[in-house]
Amino acid sequence: MNIRHPSSSLPPLCCCLAAFLLAGCDMIEYHPYDLNIDGETGINAKNIRLIESALAGRKEISFAVISDTQRWYDETEDEVEAVNARHDIDFVIHTGDLSDFGLKLEFEKQRDILNRLDVPYVCLLGNHDCLATGEDVFRRVFGESNFSFTAGNVHFVCLNTNALEYNYTTAVPDFNFLNSTLDNFPPQAEKTVVAMHAGPFSEQFNNNVADFFQESITRFPALQFCVYGHGHNVAVDDFFDDGTIYYECASAKKRTFLHFTINDNGYAYEVVSF
Repeated sequence: MNIRHPSSSLPPLCCCLAAFLLAGCDMIEYHPYDLNIDGETGINAKNIRLIESALAGRKEISFAVISDTQRWYDETEDEVEAVNARHDIDFVIHTGDLSDFGLKLEFEKQRDILNRLDVPYVCLLGNHDCLATGEDVFRRVFGESNFSFTAGNVHFVCLNTNALEYNYTTAVPDFNFLNSTLDNFPPQAEKTVVAMHAGPFSEQFNNNVADFFQESITRFPALQFCVYGHGHNVAVDDFFDDGTIYYECASAKKRTFLHFTINDNGYAYEVVSF
């Protein structure tokens, strides 16, 4: 930026404008893809500790699934209010696509809205979250792209399934992670839920390994069901005709989220409109 000294021949109005711009430089976002995160980081790890502590020993848990909030900030705010109004939800899983373009400010804005939830939440990596430096921002703000946690007696396996974003050069889904999670399955857990962003047979999923993926996740103890987003609609499918149900959560634009309750009698599922 070339700004001449006020003693130069610049008109007074230009001098005032230049001074204002210089004074406000700390308010300018110089690069949309920088990694200097403003505000809270490590969200998933902190909230997992809260979930595991609060629900330890519980035989019934209740949670909401939301997804693809990306550009729909007003709808996401309403979604948070709708979850808070229920008073029967223990935690929230966001199955990815918090951002549209992988911008740092998008992640920060979504985090600040989701932080208004009265219950802990965790976020998965979506395909839009992989754009530009988005994955690096995601890791700093939320955490790793593959993780697991235990709520009551249910173990949640949360996976990066956005294979297309890696041009199939990286193992997505990560079968080493799946094998390690199975080998270290927590003793207090009796059941399993698998969460991901892109479901099998979508353009993002590595469908060359879809059958092997299904075989791998059905090895987990008492797999209840799978949840995913990406498609922006509500759907219920038995993709592999083996009784494993995949529930797709709509985008925030559709103004619905999914609600599940799991107990010794099985599980209940509902689509909640807001």
